[in-house]
Amino acid sequence: MTPAPIRPALALGLAVLLALPVRAFETRATAAYVLDYTTGTVLLDKNGEVPVPPASMSKLMTLLMLFEAIDDGRVAPDTPFAVSSRAKAMGGSTMFLDERDRPTAHDLVLGIIVNSGNDASVVVAEGLGGTEAAFARLMNERAAALGLTGTHLVNASGWPHPEHRMAMRDLVRIAELMVRDHPDLYRLFAETEFAYKGRAPENRFNRNPLLALGLGADGLKTGHTAEAGFGLVGSAVQGGRRVIFAIAGLADDRARREEAEKVINWAFRQFVEREVAPAGRRVAEVPVWMGAAPTVGLVAAEPVRVVLPALARDAVEARVVFRGPVAAPVAAGQPLAELVVTAPDLPERRFPLFAEAGVARGGLIVRLRTAIAVLYDRLAAPAAGL
Repeated sequence: MTPAPIRPALALGLAVLLALPVRAFETRATAAYVLDYTTGTVLLDKNGEVPVPPASMSKLMTLLMLFEAIDDGRVAPDTPFAVSSRAKAMGGSTMFLDERDRPTAHDLVLGIIVNSGNDASVVVAEGLGGTEAAFARLMNERAAALGLTGTHLVNASGWPHPEHRMAMRDLVRIAELMVRDHPDLYRLFAETEFAYKGRAPENRFNRNPLLALGLGADGLKTGHTAEAGFGLVGSAVQGGRRVIFAIAGLADDRARREEAEKVINWAFRQFVEREVAPAGRRVAEVPVWMGAAPTVGLVAAEPVRVVLPALARDAVEARVVFRGPVAAPVAAGQPLAELVVTAPDLPERRFPLFAEAGVARGGLIVRLRTAIAVLYDRLAAPAAGL
């Protein structure tokens, strides 16, 4: 790749995943993954790809399957679901369903989000997959299609099982998909209270401790078993930025709440988002071989934004790399180069740049001029070596 100079004020903007190991948050969680959703920047990765017991946090995959079924029309929010004796018999957290009930899909979403209903999870599994085992196979197929390599599920509820595992990165990815692809249903994660038919008043409150802290939190799901410890998948919005994270392996509920709050404060206070080039602004030019124009401008397709450590937000360097010269003809919007951006304590980041306009092949005069220049260079080469 041939380097070309670029003004330091111009830089990135397309969503990619970036790791920031130098400024990593010292979390007590045994596994953690923190994503700046707005730019796709990974702010923290501590054992984020390691499959661990997810407890009820794996209910997010059950909900994602239900969200997709609702949004693609296989079921409607008011579609009733049958309750089996197996679902009724589920222990742990429930929404206290019995076989006579016909909860709607909307009821079940709230029952899983707010009540963390193991019974509701089994009802969804049996309603969408026939049996919970068949539904688990469907979840694993969907997880594989989404690239969730740290996920293997054997049930819909997160009930302890030696083969039931998820990575924190995968949980964050599921939350990211819910925010992006299912915004109307995602809003239900902010509901703080739900009691199906007035049942279980002691279990009607959402267990997510972040919702009451005024941090902009709007989801997602807690989890706890003796094996998994205490965990949480959370998301919050401040100043137009959204942060999504997953933590696991905390000692108790208090440690989970404190750690989640620290993660949010750290992610918003220690990093800032900066726009360094709007979409369509020329950031460099590259030469065009045999073109009707000698060069073509390079532009980013989207507004170029980056999250940077707050204390180093002005220390950004950028350069353009490309294979050149670029041969004519060049089509407008053709990818031609990469913008490479570096900042203190951050890895190198690369973003595609595109042709600002089309460049046709040059006419006879251009071709003759180019041929003469090449011939001259070849003839002059031996003399230059003397």
